Amino acid sequence: MPFRLWRDGFLIRLIMNYIQIEFESLQKDTSEILIALLADSGFESFEETENTLFAYIKEVDFLQDSLEDILKKIPVNYSATTVPQQNWNAQWESSFEPIYVKDLVAIRAAFHQPVKDVKHEIIITPKMSFGTGHHATTYMMIEQMNELDFKNKSVVDFGTGTAVLAILAEKMGAKAIDAIDYDEWSIENSIENTGANNCTKINLIKAETITAGSVYDIILANINLNVILNNLDAVKTVSKKGTIILLSGFIKTDEAVMIKALASSGIVHLKTIQKGEWICILAQMN
Repeated sequence: MPFRLWRDGFLIRLIMNYIQIEFESLQKDTSEILIALLADSGFESFEETENTLFAYIKEVDFLQDSLEDILKKIPVNYSATTVPQQNWNAQWESSFEPIYVKDLVAIRAAFHQPVKDVKHEIIITPKMSFGTGHHATTYMMIEQMNELDFKNKSVVDFGTGTAVLAILAEKMGAKAIDAIDYDEWSIENSIENTGANNCTKINLIKAETITAGSVYDIILANINLNVILNNLDAVKTVSKKGTIILLSGFIKTDEAVMIKALASSGIVHLKTIQKGEWICILAQMN
């Protein structure tokens, strides 16, 4: 099984101690729900095998009480160990494989052979970040982007991570893209990736929210439930009537909460697609 670690918008530091939590004998649906809950509480990366989930969090950020609260909702057995500092990214890069989203997009590293017979090819420097296309939410965002018209549109990619969605937006004809992330390593990796794809229309911004002052035709946000809910006022501020809003990073049980929050902000729910327990919502400013 490939060693795949991911978490939206985060790149793991090369030298740092982590707490590894191992959950055994999990069903796929249980694993996905557990990942969503752990991600919202600060866990940065996850490795899945057939029946086991490994979750990782910085040692300095680990709170036992937070973990116990999650396990009250999903009662499963676990074990915790401290993972010694090591070159995480080297391990990740050694196992990175190209990703295909149907015949729409191929995402590969520079050391892979060029991919033919897809609409768009994206080259990224593989780091341990959510946004490589391995995860269901990135996959669904790309699927839904394929159904939108990006030509001459202004776009914001909030929580850009690897910048893969921003890069795709430019390849699909967007005239200007603001790619926002609060994490310095994400910005640095995005600089690498936008350069590798010869992008000229992406403006990388290190920030915790969408900057007021611009109005966008399309808003992309593949983060998590809490971050999106906390930033809906900012989303509303930079939207106009007809602005398309594409959201993911949360699971099916969060759908009703998200749709209600969108409606309160004057945003109309148009469509939900699902992959496993994860969902992607297409909406529009009313």
